Amino acid sequence: MKGAVFIAFNQMVEDQVGIDIWERLLVEVTPESGGIYTSVEDYPDSELFSMVGTLSDIVDVPVPVLVEQFGAYLFDVLNTKYPMFSAEQKDFFEFIKSIDGVIHREVRKLYENPNLPDLYCENVDDKTLSIKYQSPRKLCFLAEGLIRGAAKYYDVNYELQHNKCMHDGSDHCLLHLTIQ
Repeated sequence: MKGAVFIAFNQMVEDQVGIDIWERLLVEVTPESGGIYTSVEDYPDSELFSMVGTLSDIVDVPVPVLVEQFGAYLFDVLNTKYPMFSAEQKDFFEFIKSIDGVIHREVRKLYENPNLPDLYCENVDDKTLSIKYQSPRKLCFLAEGLIRGAAKYYDVNYELQHNKCMHDGSDHCLLHLTIQ
């Protein structure tokens, strides 16, 4: 996983629960990196997953909820660094549909082997979007948080249904977004 994700996680922990908790995470997890990250380097997924699990225990928040919260935080971090992606899309659904074909394509140009999820979006009707999510990392809860961050940016109220999930044995997740 790219160091930029670890850096954003570090920022979120410090912003939301304090630097003392971040330092406690580093002591308890003893990550191979020592907790020092550069944005373009790759670090083991297991390092982030261990930190998330330990943080979940410390703050008594279930892992899926914590990962979803991180996704919303990560959207803000990424949108601050790369505002052109949201600025180029006129609305929430267009932005979501642009992730795989535009944003992920640009990420692949910048980074070798970025290991991104596959997203297949389809309009069900003018108020509902179906998203098929596939990734060996099974970070669908992170995707839910990124969606929440995007909805906030576009000032959209929505309902999300997670109809199929890789965590329940499916080969993909199926999300339905309905604008209210």
